[in-house]
Amino acid sequence: MERALVRQVQGVGLQTQSHYLIRRKFWSVFERTFRVYTMDGQMIMLVQHPIFRLREEFIVYADEAKSQPIMRFKTRQMVAINFAYEVTDLESGQHIGTIQKRGLRSLVRDKFKILNPAGDEIGHMEETGAALLRRMFPILTSRHEIVLGGRPAARIRQIFRFFIREFEVQVNPEVGEPRFVLACAMLALIAEASRER
Repeated sequence: MERALVRQVQGVGLQTQSHYLIRRKFWSVFERTFRVYTMDGQMIMLVQHPIFRLREEFIVYADEAKSQPIMRFKTRQMVAINFAYEVTDLESGQHIGTIQKRGLRSLVRDKFKILNPAGDEIGHMEETGAALLRRMFPILTSRHEIVLGGRPAARIRQIFRFFIREFEVQVNPEVGEPRFVLACAMLALIAEASRER
C-alpha cells in the first residue's frame, strides 16, 4: 500500500503535513460533498457521495473541477451487513486495499477493518467517545481513530458548527499512506452521515 500511491496532491507534500480539516454542508438533497483542506486553507481532496444509490461507488478527486481522480471506492455487493469497500488507485489501476464495515458490531459504535490487497487485516477504524449517546443526541460531536499496523495513523475530531460539518484530522505521516488514510477518514464520516437520512 505504501508504494501504490504518490504522497503528493496538488503540489502539497503530504508526508510533511500532520493536520487537515474536512468540511461538508449540513444540508444536502442528492449528495454530500466532503472537502479536505490543509491548515493554510488549500483544498487538496474532494468526494461527492451520492445519497440515493443501491451500490455505493464514489471517487476521490484532487481538485474542485474533478479533473484529477485519485482513488475509487466501490462496494462489492448491493445488500450486506458487512459492507466492503474496495479501494483502487486510479493513477496506476492497482487495488490498494479494502475497508470492511463490521456490521452488527457497528450498531452502537462504527467499526471497520482495513485489509491489504491480499485480504489480510492490517488495521482498523473505530468511532470513539460517547457513541451511544450520539445516536440519541446527534448534536453531540464525534470522534474516530484509525490504526494501521498497531500504530495510530489518524484521529478525527468534530468541531461544533451550526451550518456546516467540520472535522479536524490529525495524522501521523509515518504510518500508512497519507492519501489513503485521509480517504479512510472520509469514509468514516460518510458512514456517520448516512444516519442523517
